[in-house]
Amino acid sequence: MRRENRRQNLQGKISTDKIILYAGIGVAILAVIVFALFLYSKNLSDDVKNSTMSLEQMASMANNNTTTQNTESASTEIGKSVEESTKELNTTKGTNTNSNVNTINNNTKVNQKSNTSNTNNMTTNKNTNVTTNAKAEEKETKNELSFIKPVEGEIAKEYAKDNLIYSATLEEWTTHTGMDIKADKTTVVKAAESGTVKTIKNDPRYGLTIVIEHEDNMQTIYSNLLTSEFVVEGEKVEKGQSIGTVGNTAVFEIADEPHLHFEILKDSLPVDPSIYIK
Repeated sequence: MRRENRRQNLQGKISTDKIILYAGIGVAILAVIVFALFLYSKNLSDDVKNSTMSLEQMASMANNNTTTQNTESASTEIGKSVEESTKELNTTKGTNTNSNVNTINNNTKVNQKSNTSNTNNMTTNKNTNVTTNAKAEEKETKNELSFIKPVEGEIAKEYAKDNLIYSATLEEWTTHTGMDIKADKTTVVKAAESGTVKTIKNDPRYGLTIVIEHEDNMQTIYSNLLTSEFVVEGEKVEKGQSIGTVGNTAVFEIADEPHLHFEILKDSLPVDPSIYIK
């Protein structure tokens, strides 16, 4: 009986020891795991902290470099002597002065060239304007010719170069390169414009005729005259000056009433006198 109790107690003790052993092992394992986790967490925190410190160190280093450069620059400026600063200032002023002088000289040369060019252009324009004005004045002088009617009277027969009119003398339709102005015989005929008497002749068709030359290659012809006693060939006459008298000497117009046959030539070609008479 005692043996049985002892054996049971021994077994119970062994079981308890086993439980304690196993529990101790479990606790030890758990402790190891917790310690390992603690170490891992600490290492991770250290890494993060180191990384953060590195960033801060980099920023600090950058600031330190900038500060160092500014400090060195400031130190360099402050470290210069008054004489060195004065020399440097004078050198800078001299450079700027030379630059400004060169710029002024260049600008002056450019302005001189521009002014010379403008002067040349103005001279050219002035010469051109003078020439143009001279030509205009010459043209105006030439255009100043203003013809008057050689005699006062009704127009008996108009200028007709491009169409035909009936001739009572010839009894046919023909051209008429002048203007017939009715006037009594012996009516004084006057120069239509200033000029020079070119010829005084007896024309086989239009009778006694006076031809006067004018400027701008123009001529006036006075035909069917009775006399030409007031002028001679080569004589200079003024506008309105008496040159002859109306007659009836034109063979081609002998059947018409007494009149002055009057023509105007431009560059030796007949033109309509009514265009020029004012």
